[in-house]
Amino acid sequence: MVQSQSANDIPVITIDGPGGSGKGTVALRVAEHLGWHLLDSGALYRLVAVAAMDRAIAADDGPALGRLAAGLDVDFGVGPDGMVVQIDGQDVTARLRSEAVSAFSSQAAAFPEVRAALVKLQRACRKAPGLVADGRDMGTVIFPDARLKIFLTASAEARAERRHKQLKEKGESVNLSRLFQDIKKRDERDQSRAVSPLVAASDAHLIDSTEMSIDDVVQQVFELLKESNAAY
Repeated sequence: MVQSQSANDIPVITIDGPGGSGKGTVALRVAEHLGWHLLDSGALYRLVAVAAMDRAIAADDGPALGRLAAGLDVDFGVGPDGMVVQIDGQDVTARLRSEAVSAFSSQAAAFPEVRAALVKLQRACRKAPGLVADGRDMGTVIFPDARLKIFLTASAEARAERRHKQLKEKGESVNLSRLFQDIKKRDERDQSRAVSPLVAASDAHLIDSTEMSIDDVVQQVFELLKESNAAY
């Protein structure tokens, strides 16, 4: 009799780190290469914001936001232009990076009801043949048994410059100095929060991408993957 594969037997690779370190792009590339599922945990809070805004739920209504988060039907996929995110079968990818959604999601993330609901949702993304998950507490809280853990970082200056370049390419007017200060404040908030602070897992491999290209980082992840045999 053949036994079915339990969730704990499904391999997971976690890529944690601060915003702007490149973890989302790296996770996408690794997931595409392996043919695995992808989880962008940071996008989940933005998805809560999108859904709440569509339903006229206030950003300061923690209980309502928690109930909404618990009932979200979310799907992450990979399309020709990168990650595709759907809520209830509707593609909302283009809406996730708006300033309004960003501001709303930052408030929503502070509520324990929202965080608790999304923990369950994130763990439910662990499906065969495997999962690549990026975020800030994937290797420490959500998937502590992940077969390979990466903590991807970069200097605040490098991350601000990358974000500045991305926004300029989209035609947005941005101030590099303000971006740098925003990133530093977010780092401090993420590292000092009481619930799931941003910290590298004790068994994570540290990669500093300050002087590295995305291709270089992806190659290093593949080398670690081969060494650890984590994909099998």
